Amino acid sequence: MKKIIGLSFLTAGFFLHAQNIGNSPYAAFGLGETQYDKNVEISAMGGISTAYISDINNSFNFENPANNKNLELTSFKLEAINENNFFKSNYNNSDITKHSTYLSNISLAFPLSQKVKFGIGYQPYSSKRYNMVISNTLSDGTIQAQSFRGEGTLNTLKAAVSYTIIPEFSLGLRANYYFGNLFDINELTYSNAELINGYETKTIVKNFNFTLGANYQKTFWNDRKLTIGATTTLGNTNDMKSEYLNSTYFYNSKGDKSYESIIEQKVDQSKNLIPMEMSLGAGYGHANKWFVGSQMDFKKGEQILFYGKPFAYQDSYRFAAGGWILPNYNNFRNYLSRVIYRFGAYYEKGNLRINDKNINSFAITAGASLPFKNNSINKMSSIDLGLEIGKRGTVQNELVSQTFVNLKIGINFADKWFGKKLYY
Repeated sequence: MKKIIGLSFLTAGFFLHAQNIGNSPYAAFGLGETQYDKNVEISAMGGISTAYISDINNSFNFENPANNKNLELTSFKLEAINENNFFKSNYNNSDITKHSTYLSNISLAFPLSQKVKFGIGYQPYSSKRYNMVISNTLSDGTIQAQSFRGEGTLNTLKAAVSYTIIPEFSLGLRANYYFGNLFDINELTYSNAELINGYETKTIVKNFNFTLGANYQKTFWNDRKLTIGATTTLGNTNDMKSEYLNSTYFYNSKGDKSYESIIEQKVDQSKNLIPMEMSLGAGYGHANKWFVGSQMDFKKGEQILFYGKPFAYQDSYRFAAGGWILPNYNNFRNYLSRVIYRFGAYYEKGNLRINDKNINSFAITAGASLPFKNNSINKMSSIDLGLEIGKRGTVQNELVSQTFVNLKIGINFADKWFGKKLYY
């Protein structure tokens, strides 16, 4: 086990160094394309997490840190995503395909006591990786070209603790640290001029906030369970700085800027670039057999600096439903009966409104948790698989429609660590 985990950390280090997170053109705005901080098993259920307490004792829920009373094993997770995006626009009847693979989650969680559970983890929060060029021929024959490109990744480190006050009620707290630099660059060039007019926005993020969670679960005499959960994320403790630069220059033979002349320069401090979020969910199930749930997420809109001008995010809403089925965890003669099958769907009213159109998205999801062959339910390491198929945006009003097929895989090593020996 120690050799396997050591190798996993080396692999994780390589991916962290070579992350290439693919994005849509909508990543140009604000903090870029937000990567929801959901692990593979939760993503495969449409993203329901607020009222989801795993019946299996090997999984830690970071989204609602209160939902971890059943964690009894040390869990080490390593997860990755393969994104496949298909973009379509009515502008020149464009069709573009983009693929990317990146590390999406590293986490370690374990029980501190019967009532207190703890977890730490890393995930990318958002990213920019786009490059677009628009060219026009003016009336005098001059060719005007305008390029837009973005780059950078915003990451998050998190630590969470949950406390079971009574068997039916738990509270949780998660501390989130966001860090990274994001760049947006717009360059305007003409065929009859050497100078380039460039607009650059650099967003520098070093920020803390906190997620509070609560959960109530009532177990009935027939092993049925009713679960209600809620979370709120708030408390940005640092300013985030946006540096805007408008200048003219040209590139030398080495690709560096030469003879740069600054036209305008601004610095903007913002406390609310990472918005306040809230979530409410409910679920119902039968212990170790099945579960269905739903939730609604709310994210408050904020105003940011974009190419030197204010840009307003809208309030956004996300509705999700999903669940899981476990046919028979005691049937060791039929492996497929011990696989946990997951399903779900979601619809999101996005926080972007461009050209009088809301940029919304929807998707269906599915997945499975495949136990290592000889694992019992009380000591279950697993391979987690997820599939997400959906659509975002529209081709109307000169916008871009994005169809996506995301494949997700994770390995969860679970074992009894840090326990005291009772016999010698």
